[in-house]
Amino acid sequence: MRSVQTNTSSTTSFILTGFPEMESLEHWLAALLLLLYVISIVGNALILFIIKEEQSLHQPMYYFLSLLSVNDLGVSFSTLPTVLASMCFHVPETAFDACLAQMFFIHFFSWTESGILLAMSFDRYVAICNPLHYSSVLTDARVAHMGISIIIRSFSMVFPLPFLLKRLPFCKVNVLTHSYCLHPDLIRLPCGDTTINSMYGLFIVISAFGVDSVLILLSYVLILRSVLAIASQEERLKTLNTCVSHISAVLIFYVPMISVSMVHRFVKHAPEYVHKFTSLVYLFVPPMLNPIIYSIKTKEIRRRLYKMLLGTKF
Repeated sequence: MRSVQTNTSSTTSFILTGFPEMESLEHWLAALLLLLYVISIVGNALILFIIKEEQSLHQPMYYFLSLLSVNDLGVSFSTLPTVLASMCFHVPETAFDACLAQMFFIHFFSWTESGILLAMSFDRYVAICNPLHYSSVLTDARVAHMGISIIIRSFSMVFPLPFLLKRLPFCKVNVLTHSYCLHPDLIRLPCGDTTINSMYGLFIVISAFGVDSVLILLSYVLILRSVLAIASQEERLKTLNTCVSHISAVLIFYVPMISVSMVHRFVKHAPEYVHKFTSLVYLFVPPMLNPIIYSIKTKEIRRRLYKMLLGTKF
């Protein structure tokens, strides 16, 4: 490993770390991460291909699923270069600007995923609570506008982060605790005042994740109220079953995110590998599980997968 830079006002690179505490398992960890990448990339690419080819899936719900798959591919490709370099090829150093760029894209795709999950909850709300107006409310144009709005919101929130960091002098040890660049990790390193960075980071977390999660919860309260008004228990279960995939996607996104936040703030004295593991779960698990969940729960996607794999019509 190259020597660590200290006592300089202009850090030109950062040192990324994998799991030095588990050096004997390093090759197995690298193999596991590569497997997760393959599952995520192939799974989400298949979802996009199937939705494109299957005419019956050209509906608002699956347009949002397409956005989610594109976003999950973005998350995977954002972390892939440095994870491969540091854990597989033992090249832990990354340039300052490259690190800021990676940080931007990781957080951009995280914020975008939260917005997509909110849009998908609105889709479920309209489909269940106002089914007669579903096609008039969620037109193709409106779905496109919602997607563009989600992207613009995420970009606007994350765009200032690299510039707020770049104005600060980095004169401490430039070793990061992960094999990729995250904002909470980077703001520990400057020797200047990071109050503005911390306050802005808290603001965008509350205004994006906080607001989105509350609105998603509210949509499901309204959905549950509407479902409970259905007389037939069989119909109630059938209606709720249409939400299972989305609820699962929400849980596998927000639960790891909350775990990362809780560990970072309240379990500061936990071993360093605990912090790294929760962060890996947050970034790696949703892109891997989302295509699996939707493949299992969506009959049209499942049928097309069987046809592709077995060459049999179902």
